[in-house]
Amino acid sequence: MEFLDKWERKLGWMAFPGLLRYCAIFQVVVYLLQIVNPQIGYMLDFDRSKILSGEVWRVVTFLFSASGSMGLGGFSLLVIYFTVIIAFMVSDGLEEAWGTFRTSLFCYVGFAGLLLANYLYSLITPYAIPATGLIFYGSAFFAFATLFPRVELMLFLIIPVQVRWLALFQAVLLVVSVFQSPLFIGFVILGYGNYLLWAGIPGLRGQARVVSSIKRKRNFDKAKPSSESAFHCCATCKKTELSDPELEFRMAEDGNEYCADHIPE
Repeated sequence: MEFLDKWERKLGWMAFPGLLRYCAIFQVVVYLLQIVNPQIGYMLDFDRSKILSGEVWRVVTFLFSASGSMGLGGFSLLVIYFTVIIAFMVSDGLEEAWGTFRTSLFCYVGFAGLLLANYLYSLITPYAIPATGLIFYGSAFFAFATLFPRVELMLFLIIPVQVRWLALFQAVLLVVSVFQSPLFIGFVILGYGNYLLWAGIPGLRGQARVVSSIKRKRNFDKAKPSSESAFHCCATCKKTELSDPELEFRMAEDGNEYCADHIPE
């Protein structure tokens, strides 16, 4: 995208190497803090009234407030571990594909979209939707699965599964969430807008070009004469260069083609 190239030349200082990695590390820090104080998540959630009252840290920390949402047991520790491993893999993969600046911009746009979604939702209802910060990581995972769909993960070190199937499962959960709570569609549109701009729409365009190329090739192959069809055929004996490679053919005055044995005088 040419406009991103221009932005990179002007705003290259905004590049943040390994931004997703640091976000994953903050998730772990918040999780450990919740072991000490289980109420820490409520102190980090997005709350418009408290933000306006001076708790401005909430405009950032809502991304990490869901670290202890599944509890503080052994299974949660396992989930946190694999989440961090996958976040590191996604971070490295996106930076390899897009570069540090574009990956950072992708994260900034996703963060801004979620912040806007939380603010708009707070104008409708005083109750915040918990764990909306997880959408930030979901959009990055979707982008990774679009760029590297056949990368295989060992789920819980046992089950081999390609990331495209995990992304599909995540998409199904999103659809179910929207049906259960229609207001959640705002979070989906704004939270995954960065994915649509960076990977979704370009991916569909690339797929359309591939399909168009395959269709053109098929049409060309159909129009191309078969290698088994003869180019010469005697109008009298019906011999061809395939049946007799040594035979010579000539075009007669009557417009028909004849072999050397049947050329009219």
